[in-house]
Amino acid sequence: MKVAILGFGVEGKSSADYWAELGNKVTICDKNPSLNIPSRFESKLGDSYLENLSEFDLIIRSPGVHPAQIQNVPNMVTSNTNEFVSVCPTTNVISITGTKGKGTTSSLIAHILETAGKRVHIGGNIGLPPLELLKKKIEQDDWIVLELSNFQLIDLKRSPRIAVCLLVEPEHQDWHGSVDEYVQAKQQLFRWQSEEDIAIYYSNNELSKKVVSVSAAKKIPYFSEPGAYIEGGKVIIDDTIICEVGDIRLLGKHNWQNVCAAVTAVWQVTKDNKVIKEAISSFVGLPFRLELRGKYNGVSYYNDSFSSQPEAAIAAIEAVTMPKVVILGGYDRNLDLTKLAKTAIANDAGIKKLVLIGASSKRLADALKNEGYENYIVDSSKSLADIVATAKQYAVAGDAIVLSPGFPSFDMFKNFEDRGIQFNKEVPKQ
Repeated sequence: MKVAILGFGVEGKSSADYWAELGNKVTICDKNPSLNIPSRFESKLGDSYLENLSEFDLIIRSPGVHPAQIQNVPNMVTSNTNEFVSVCPTTNVISITGTKGKGTTSSLIAHILETAGKRVHIGGNIGLPPLELLKKKIEQDDWIVLELSNFQLIDLKRSPRIAVCLLVEPEHQDWHGSVDEYVQAKQQLFRWQSEEDIAIYYSNNELSKKVVSVSAAKKIPYFSEPGAYIEGGKVIIDDTIICEVGDIRLLGKHNWQNVCAAVTAVWQVTKDNKVIKEAISSFVGLPFRLELRGKYNGVSYYNDSFSSQPEAAIAAIEAVTMPKVVILGGYDRNLDLTKLAKTAIANDAGIKKLVLIGASSKRLADALKNEGYENYIVDSSKSLADIVATAKQYAVAGDAIVLSPGFPSFDMFKNFEDRGIQFNKEVPKQ
């Protein structure tokens, strides 16, 4: 069979290896004409990479390729994620989507299940591409935790037993073109559920409710009953106290939502509250998610490079309660900045100085000026070493320097990991 792999990123490489190992003739189709393609694959590179796809028997869409770009080949297109859910050896699958918090929630769910003695495999948009998980020799009693993005979900054809929708905010409009399509992409995770399945959603978010509205499954909200919620400083579900909020090592009240989502999901698997508490109290989070990297001369350095939406920067500003210098900015998707600007200038925000960087810096400055705020500096440097040096000028003992850009990294860095790694290099050692 002739198989075309559209896009040769991490997931595209996984797909190419998988279908080649099945004995197919694999062709890599990618817009980048200078890619180094392994000799075992054929290739079609450059601007015409999506032309004449009808010559193939099967087309594998990578997440970066919008389905609308694939013309005149109905019923021939699938994806790494679709193939995985079709051949996965177990039905014990928990999948998570949302705008932010997916990685943290997915990792916490996996950590709780592992603490409960389950054999767990985690992947999707975090860690390994779905098909790579098959190399782990998945058994029928194992559990799969999949973090899935809108790019992976837009053409999903099957739904998991347990699906979770976190907070949803307008995002990726440059790819989708509308909030409606963004929501519809996430709805695919729930669209194929049956009445025996579980759909979990954030109770305080209208878009989250809209995402799960297409599901036939039993719907359970979290952050309110009957899912997990916070009351009296405790995490509670089904009248059972799981832990104190003080047991949560993740920084910021926004992570209380993620904890409640994870507890609600694993409660469908195990009701051992002692095990769940143990797992929550030992979970320290993921790299580049409001991570305390160190202290020097009394100044704390927080790396929140994963922050790529204004709402994520808002959460970081609110979570770090000490006086702080915040590094904001990056690739501009032209999202509304009003709420971010209002948060930054609030009396209780504790911001000593905003350091604005990247392509978004002018529009950020304009949004702040519109609110009558000028306590910022625009740093046009392309070097995080220089940017951190600027931030240090405004920080003294007892303060924090917080990298929480609130924008994607693509204008200055390879990705958020590259941005985060560069920041870490500039954190002084004690």
